[in-house]
Amino acid sequence: MTTTSRPRQLHLNAFLMNAGHHDAAWRHPRTQPERVTDLSYFQQLAQTAERGLLDSVFLADGLALWGKVRHNALGGFEPLTLLSALAAVTEHVGLIATVSTTFNEPFHTARKFASLDHISGGRAGWNIVTSGTVNEARNFGRDEHLEHRLRYERAREFVEVATKLWDSWEDDAIVLDRERGVYADTDKVREIGHRGEHFGVQGPLNVPRTPQGYPLLVQAGSSEDGKEFAAQYAEAVFTAQQTLADGQAFYKDLKSRLARHGRTEDQLLILPGIAPVIGSTEAEARALEQELTELQVPEYGLAQLSGMLGTDLTGLPLDGPLPELPEERDINGNKSRFTLVAELARRDGLTLREIIARLGAGRGHRVFAGTPEQVADQLQEWFTQGAADGFNIMPPHLPGGLDDFVDHVVPILQRRGLFRTEYTGRTLREHYGLPRPENRLATAASAPGA
Repeated sequence: MTTTSRPRQLHLNAFLMNAGHHDAAWRHPRTQPERVTDLSYFQQLAQTAERGLLDSVFLADGLALWGKVRHNALGGFEPLTLLSALAAVTEHVGLIATVSTTFNEPFHTARKFASLDHISGGRAGWNIVTSGTVNEARNFGRDEHLEHRLRYERAREFVEVATKLWDSWEDDAIVLDRERGVYADTDKVREIGHRGEHFGVQGPLNVPRTPQGYPLLVQAGSSEDGKEFAAQYAEAVFTAQQTLADGQAFYKDLKSRLARHGRTEDQLLILPGIAPVIGSTEAEARALEQELTELQVPEYGLAQLSGMLGTDLTGLPLDGPLPELPEERDINGNKSRFTLVAELARRDGLTLREIIARLGAGRGHRVFAGTPEQVADQLQEWFTQGAADGFNIMPPHLPGGLDDFVDHVVPILQRRGLFRTEYTGRTLREHYGLPRPENRLATAASAPGA
């Protein structure tokens, strides 16, 4: 008897950002910046993603007001709070929130994600970040940010503690024996007794084990520290590459690191970001891209670029080149984004004005303007040529950019057999084809001699 495995299919996540990912989107008549604190706006976006059968929606987050609010629609909801509200109006689409390991504690983070996983019926995901800016540090009593390597050391211990807390209840710990007056079998609810360099946590968690066991663990850093962290813990990686060759190199590098952590290549999905500017013709798409570029405020773009490069560019001529930049080893913020932007500028000989235009829609993620067929071609090429397991879709403008992708690109991918035509699971792990993790504390307790 022979068995045939199901053909590999794309995984698609909708990265939702206020008026859209382009830094001038809020000025465009197609957007609704007045609704960035309107719950119904985000509910409609999540329902659109679900209509398109997307695996998940994702909310970035920072613990400071990013960028110059004078020139962009910045600020908004705390992501876990918002995703709990989105869970109530959706049934299938996954719900991924960004939470920092540098400015939070494992117990309350584990508790919040366990709550979201129960509320959503098993659709929670955690984008694990270490935070990248000094402004975030200054909101938490620090004059300077923790050193990059130390942030990742803390993150490793943070995730170890969180997973122990999610394992502190066994799946069948709640017995509900009314006659005997026994609600839970306390042999199956355990303290974790963690004592480490950064955290001391007794446990157990005060939320029972969740439908997924753990939320889906996502990571987004592409520095050396970030890639090693992803290889050890992450189940999905959001990343930024500009070219197919760069995407292939990153994909091969990260997948090759898994074996030394006892993991297989199918246990980690790599999802590059892409900001698709979609038009019914290529000319229409390029015209929309140009409209957005012409709405950019150079002062805003220059401030964003200064932050990415760790270099104050204020007052430099926009039509001149980048100045001399620091070495990557001296960058204490987002090292991978620094390298990507610096290499992009050098490779293409860009002026400051041209760099700002290039980064406007994706902040370093790939931007592609074209027809739905052309967008589908690009996704298919990266997917079939060893650069991606799927994509982090970053609509340059919202809500229309997500509607365009769902209504016009998704059907093409479905016709090509590259994307699902129905949800076949209920949990986010099932969408991504990932297993429910075993309870390590229960396994250890049942081992001989335990």
